[in-house]
Amino acid sequence: MPELPEVETVARQLRPQLVGSRIERVSVLWPRTVARPSVRGFRQGLRGRTLERVDRRAKYLLFGLDDGRTLVGHLRMTGRFHVGRRVPGKHPRVVFELADGRRLVFDDVRKFGRLALVRELSEALPPLGPEPLSQAFDGAWLHTALRERRRLLKPLLLDQSFVAGLGNIYVDESLHRAGLHPLRRSHTLRREQADVLAQAIREVLCGAVEAQGSSFDSFYRTPEGNPGSFQDEFFVYGRDGKPCRLCGATIAKLVVGQRGTHVCPRCQPAPRRRTSAR
Repeated sequence: MPELPEVETVARQLRPQLVGSRIERVSVLWPRTVARPSVRGFRQGLRGRTLERVDRRAKYLLFGLDDGRTLVGHLRMTGRFHVGRRVPGKHPRVVFELADGRRLVFDDVRKFGRLALVRELSEALPPLGPEPLSQAFDGAWLHTALRERRRLLKPLLLDQSFVAGLGNIYVDESLHRAGLHPLRRSHTLRREQADVLAQAIREVLCGAVEAQGSSFDSFYRTPEGNPGSFQDEFFVYGRDGKPCRLCGATIAKLVVGQRGTHVCPRCQPAPRRRTSAR
């Protein structure tokens, strides 16, 4: 599933192409893609509206309209947006025809992606924690927040109500960069370790955004049609059985919180007392 860097890349590439564009007509080819309101209300509510902004919150795309409402998009596993005069892709689910003759197409092979037209973001977004690339996210905040929980590090960092936008890939990479084991209990981190972890998360995410995200297969492509390249810089994710690029130890794969997890046993020493994942 696309995480913060992939969705941020999509927003950055769509923004200059869409801001100021007026929607003439909307065709819904797969009704379940529309989460709210009804398909009819979705089409009618978007007709004639002008796109004023394209933003991101967590893993969601936010298309701000001139009437104050927001079109919220969640790519899920295979959702993509294209802009052009023809409909690219083989699985268009929703097509927005723009006044200048171009089309904004939501293409989704597996049909898990969702679009919603809302007046308040709370209608479509769950409770979300701070953005890890915002000024509010720093070592001081993270240390306090970690100490208030008694959870395993990895499941906590994946909790979108704790920190918004992180997923399996970038949590594994961030924990490795910080030298922290995913089974470490959150409240046991010292302040300096929280500082290192906050910095690691920011560095990993910034690097991934610069690389336009990570692509493992043909599913994730930017709106310009290019794959991301951050997978070439992974230190642990998907590298089980291979040597660590820092120390040479063999990368191991664990299951933590029901998620496949990659760790270097030397760079990320396990906590002395093993605890159950939740």
